[in-house]
Amino acid sequence: MKINCLLAGLLCVLVMTSCSSVRKLSDKDSSVTTTMPKKPRNTQREFLDMEVTAGGMVASSSKRPVVSHQKAEKSAATAALYTKPDEKPASTHIESASMLQLKYAVAMEASVELLTNIALLQVIDKWWGTKYCLGGNTDSCIDCSGFTQAVLKEVYRQSLPRTAQEQYDMSEKIGLEELREGDLVFFNTGGRDISHVGVYLLNNKFVHAATSGGVMISDLNDAYWQPRFRGAGRVSMNYEVRSTK
Repeated sequence: MKINCLLAGLLCVLVMTSCSSVRKLSDKDSSVTTTMPKKPRNTQREFLDMEVTAGGMVASSSKRPVVSHQKAEKSAATAALYTKPDEKPASTHIESASMLQLKYAVAMEASVELLTNIALLQVIDKWWGTKYCLGGNTDSCIDCSGFTQAVLKEVYRQSLPRTAQEQYDMSEKIGLEELREGDLVFFNTGGRDISHVGVYLLNNKFVHAATSGGVMISDLNDAYWQPRFRGAGRVSMNYEVRSTK
């Protein structure tokens, strides 16, 4: 009987000891699991805000201004002013421009696309730098009215009288806002009412034979020419441009 009670007591001790060990182990395991980093259950992805346009995809952090339809139409209309219906856009003309066009585009501070009168450029280039002499009418020496005579005859097939005053008298008077390529511009540089003449080009520029530098291009707004300007004239309403072919 005593032996049975002793065995039962030992069994109880063993059971209690094993439970305590298990409890400690479970506590250690739980401490380990609590120190492990937990992954968030609801992970949210951040997307870069993008804007799709006709030109491609642009990040919102570097958005470029969007061109409105009105501005696009206005730009197209502006470009159309410089091109004929059967021509390519003006931007393609620069690649095919001749050295002559490039040279005088710089001299006239104008777009190459606007210099379409090649015959006029060729005549100017032929006379370019020819020195001035009163009454001169040769390729080595020429005066202002002799030069305008040569230009209008070779390019526009128009005949002019010899002096600047006579050219002024026979031309149709026009305003500055009406000036176009091939018109005449007149000045008083001293003495007579009209003592100097040149051929208008574009962009306020005119070509003439000047006493200071011979055949050259000047600006109507130059400090010297502006106060001496006396008017503009047109020899014919229907200019006939000489063909270069």
